[in-house]
Amino acid sequence: MAVHKLILDDVFDEVSHTLIAIHCSIDDYRLAYLLNKHLGISLARKQADIDVNVDQSAYSIFEWKDEKQLTTWNLVSNTCKTEVHQPNTGKSLFDLQEKITRISHLIPEHRAVNYFLKIDNEFSTNKEKYILQSILSIPKVATAFSVDINKLKSKENLIF
Repeated sequence: MAVHKLILDDVFDEVSHTLIAIHCSIDDYRLAYLLNKHLGISLARKQADIDVNVDQSAYSIFEWKDEKQLTTWNLVSNTCKTEVHQPNTGKSLFDLQEKITRISHLIPEHRAVNYFLKIDNEFSTNKEKYILQSILSIPKVATAFSVDINKLKSKENLIF
């Protein structure tokens, strides 16, 4: 019997991506508004969040498809806070269930990053620097920097 072998190429090898990490303390909808204002884009909240089945977490996502340049811009949250009820130990009659806030990350290698801006088109170095400087000019943004997607261990979480 003949053996057939399928080779699956990585999705990120086919399409070029630019990934920018953003540190800030504002809500996702405010950041999307400020990015729209400073970059001249039109990010809008998608109806469905990104669900990760491993730890039952959901991450907010904003998207804009630029038809002129054939690019897709995605702003995605890196943190998800969920409340989990700790099971009752049964040691006492008056034990109450405790609520524990569990924080999970879409990209665990960058725990300090609040948001990622993924652009599905590789820009020239000058265009990427312009985007970074525009993001850094937003008063509520602490810092922003480019991330090499190929060096991430959990880059499959960025496929959406």
